[in-house]
Amino acid sequence: MHKLFRTTTFRLAFILMALFGAAATCSIGYIYWQTNVLLTRQLEQTIEAEIQGLAEQYHSGGMFTLARTIANRSLTPGNCLYLVTDADGQHVAGNLTSVSRDLWNSTGRVEFVYDRRGQKGTESRLALASVFRLSGGFRILVGRDIEDRRVFERVVRSAFFLGLGFMALVGLGGGWVVSRGLLTRIDAVTDASRSIMVGDLSKRVPVTGSGDEFDRLSENLNVMLERIEQLVAGMREVSDNIAHDLKTPLNRLRNRAEAALREKGTAKSYRQSLESIIEEADGLIKTFNGLLSIARLESGAASEEMEQIDGGALILDVVELYAPAAEDKGISLTALAPNGLHFMANRQLIGQALANLIDNAIKYGSDDGAGGAIEVSAARIDDDIVLTVSDSGPGIPEKDRERALMRLVRLEESRSRPGSGLGLSLVAAIARSHGGEVRLEDNKPGLRAVLSLPLKSNHNGSTGAA
Repeated sequence: MHKLFRTTTFRLAFILMALFGAAATCSIGYIYWQTNVLLTRQLEQTIEAEIQGLAEQYHSGGMFTLARTIANRSLTPGNCLYLVTDADGQHVAGNLTSVSRDLWNSTGRVEFVYDRRGQKGTESRLALASVFRLSGGFRILVGRDIEDRRVFERVVRSAFFLGLGFMALVGLGGGWVVSRGLLTRIDAVTDASRSIMVGDLSKRVPVTGSGDEFDRLSENLNVMLERIEQLVAGMREVSDNIAHDLKTPLNRLRNRAEAALREKGTAKSYRQSLESIIEEADGLIKTFNGLLSIARLESGAASEEMEQIDGGALILDVVELYAPAAEDKGISLTALAPNGLHFMANRQLIGQALANLIDNAIKYGSDDGAGGAIEVSAARIDDDIVLTVSDSGPGIPEKDRERALMRLVRLEESRSRPGSGLGLSLVAAIARSHGGEVRLEDNKPGLRAVLSLPLKSNHNGSTGAA
């Protein structure tokens, strides 16, 4: 309960309830005050009119006429109150039998309590009257019963406090219910974060399906957590692959250097050993450069050199560059490059991505000596520019296609062919840096690598036009 009362929702509900209560108090108080003023004014005007009428009777007929008029009016049922007494205080006329001495000693407007016989016996009621002294020691009281106004005041007061108490009860109860629900959802996020902190990266924040702001926040958090899990899993796999791919060439470097030192060879043999060591070192440097390029792309460096490029011309340039390598392996390399396909991108990076896809297709898109065909194309589909490299080779099984886009992953278990396992992961990093994606699909037969880039905008906010 202590934690519940300290939640922001409960505090907000309490503050809103207090503000609404203050506003309601002021509004009801103002209405009550204005109503009371209006009723009092009307009552005073009624009494004043009554006094004016009796004054006319007194001036026209004297005390006898006044007493007779008051006696007649006293017989009429209603809230009018009258009393006329002589100099000794004896009752002369009126429906009031007696009043207190303090009241008779007063003059002008005064409130008093009088007794009246009712259905349940004698009851005390509130009245408002004016007291006058006439010649000869006579005194006259003219007033109105205002007990109904006192009842009205009691009812308003009771309704106000009961309403305020009910509002406070509902407000605090509603705040408690809302805070409890909110606290439950926050606790779920806290539990998920604690599980993640202790190493369970598969934990996700629950989504209720209501579509509210907490669900949207939970969905975004889950997307972020999934991305973090993928990155951590990628780092683990990279570490494993580095241990496999880099430890072996480093050992070969060391062994060759030790062999060259142990053997007493000629200058030619030493030169060959050094050349072999340099070749191994170049392979290591290439691998590390690939890793650094991916890291640089993931940090948002792609937006530094955005320009409008011609997709068709770029494809022709890259295909022309790789045509000799494809020809050496008996592979037909063709390009379908439409004119006028312009979009905003980093030309060097998109060229690098196409080169990697074509290079992979040449290496793995055909069996050794069996030839094959590779087709490179570009097209605009809706608001995307789609660059496709298709081959007729053995392809990649569907279960391994996502894995093939990870860093230092090589699907060839023997790892006998040259390569570092960074080509496709670099393409994926280039696509993400432009707000696009890479998909590996079945070409029936072969593999189709699809590089999809947004036409109008990229991940970093650049715009483009066709």
